[in-house]
Amino acid sequence: MTLSEALIPPNDPQRLQALAPYLVLGSAPDAVFDEVVRLTAKLFQVPIALVSLVEEGSVWFKANFGLAGEERVPRSQSLCSVAILREETTVFEDLLREPCQLTEPGAVEALRLRFYAAHPLRTAAGQAIGSLCVMDRQPRTLSAAEQARLQALAAVVMKLLDLRLLLRHQAVPSSALWLQLYHHLDQSLTRLDTLAELARWEDSPTTPAARQYQQSLDEEAELVTQSLHRQIDAALTTLAQ
Repeated sequence: MTLSEALIPPNDPQRLQALAPYLVLGSAPDAVFDEVVRLTAKLFQVPIALVSLVEEGSVWFKANFGLAGEERVPRSQSLCSVAILREETTVFEDLLREPCQLTEPGAVEALRLRFYAAHPLRTAAGQAIGSLCVMDRQPRTLSAAEQARLQALAAVVMKLLDLRLLLRHQAVPSSALWLQLYHHLDQSLTRLDTLAELARWEDSPTTPAARQYQQSLDEEAELVTQSLHRQIDAALTTLAQ
């Protein structure tokens, strides 16, 4: 099996058909998606987080935190092409020691990536159209709790894509609803920034205060994710009526 064949699932024509409506959202910056990937990077303490959509020959970054100027990479070089092949979260703890065997190494080497984790973005019909991924230039592990968090955030992203698509077809502009989501994310990031800054003042991450700050960060992350799910579900329900 050639490299390109290994990255193309049997249902790729149906998958690309499911992806097509989301591509019309365009490549213009979208503050809400930008805030989601910034939030994701903050929660996982990584320098890079992306919302990727896997097209026929390339991978487009719908939202990009940490890779300035990067918009697309060849599908054959993107680890997100691997992420859509799997039901579960894809994790590469150290790409230098255990590189991915399915993709060409060009992009990974150019970006000096060591760690990659992604959860697929699946439509209501189950088609994997892309992924939410986090990356680092240092090797690291991903705990079971972090995998669950990444999965929950990927579900948020998929709902946001569906919501954005519905809003695009509304006769009356619904910018207020989208702006509300943006402000909610912005406020959450401010709280997370404050907690992270307080933790950095501690001499060690194992001090009682540092552990308390980390627990607060984890609790805030859970609250933010749950709140986003509720807000988006409510908006989707309203628009579907």
